[in-house]
Amino acid sequence: MKTKGALIREFNQPWKIEEIEMGDPQKGEVKVQMEASGMCHSDHHLVTGGIPMFGFPVLGGHEGAGVVVEVGEGVEGVAVGDHVVMSFIPSCGKCPSCQAGLRNLCDLGAGLLAGTAISDGTHRIHTADGQPVFPMTLLGTFSPYMVVHESSVVPIPKDIPFEVACLVGCGVTTGYGSATHTAQIKPGEDVAIVGVGGVGMSALQGAVNSGARYIFVIDPVEWKRDQALKFGATHVYEDINAALAGIAEVTQGFMAKKVIVTVGEVHGADVDNYMNITAKSGTCVMTAIGSMLDTNVTLNLAMLTLMQKNLQGTIFGGGNPYYDIPHLLSMYKVGKLNLDDMITRQYRLEQINEGYQDMLEGRNIRGVIRYTDEDR
Repeated sequence: MKTKGALIREFNQPWKIEEIEMGDPQKGEVKVQMEASGMCHSDHHLVTGGIPMFGFPVLGGHEGAGVVVEVGEGVEGVAVGDHVVMSFIPSCGKCPSCQAGLRNLCDLGAGLLAGTAISDGTHRIHTADGQPVFPMTLLGTFSPYMVVHESSVVPIPKDIPFEVACLVGCGVTTGYGSATHTAQIKPGEDVAIVGVGGVGMSALQGAVNSGARYIFVIDPVEWKRDQALKFGATHVYEDINAALAGIAEVTQGFMAKKVIVTVGEVHGADVDNYMNITAKSGTCVMTAIGSMLDTNVTLNLAMLTLMQKNLQGTIFGGGNPYYDIPHLLSMYKVGKLNLDDMITRQYRLEQINEGYQDMLEGRNIRGVIRYTDEDR
């Protein structure tokens, strides 16, 4: 079928809406009519080259929700008419990682940047002139239709608004899980969160629900700091230096037991600053993504050892998409997770570059593309 999508054909160029050809679902695949897509910073890394796909053009988007409209042979987990959220990491449930309880590290994730279908290794999407298209994390939610493997879709209740549901495909699950699964915040612990976009604000809510005592938020944008206070932060700072002094004063020098770094792009030169606000035997969780070309890290190794600190990476918040996605949405339904106020603005697909400019300039917690019949 012919549809359209937001593509980039080279680094550091704006997204361009183009006609694309979407193949039919093959064995184990489903076609989804997309209703909403979150605009995550990770897709901007495609533009800058921080996350290089295996080729161009690239179809962006990895945070989405929609309705199943067609299923391929052998699909049993979902049916036509089901509402689903995309999981940006496939979860087969059978590989050694999944069997070990690490479904966020499913071995199928090894092909996330290759752009070829899990089922047969071919390209499911092509440009109007027949050129293969590389979809972000085997998804490509910046299009009103997708054909994806069933291991990348999670059924959800039909009463969840799509613009809310799409957020748990990446940002909310990643941030909340960074606090609850990876950092394992305990009641009474002091927590610092660096950067409060969609992921950081979700980590903040995870810290609140985990019973953290003080929650320190660091963000250069005053509006975001104000929003963080509404979401449950106890102290806010505009930069790491102000936070270092402020956290030391509030905690009598003990610092934050858990630090979660959720900036738009992490730089190796800043890592030691994050470790400096981490308490003795504390854990600094690196949720933010840095450029794959950045291999230089500033870190005081002596203090890492002598203070027995932990520097921990995480992806998808260390969670299980098939459990965490519906679980977080169930919390939303009973008022225990505020997702409505995380959606700052909704955009048309044609407004994608405007949406990313708003993100880069700090005007959004999360921008969402909402599809209509005019987009199809």
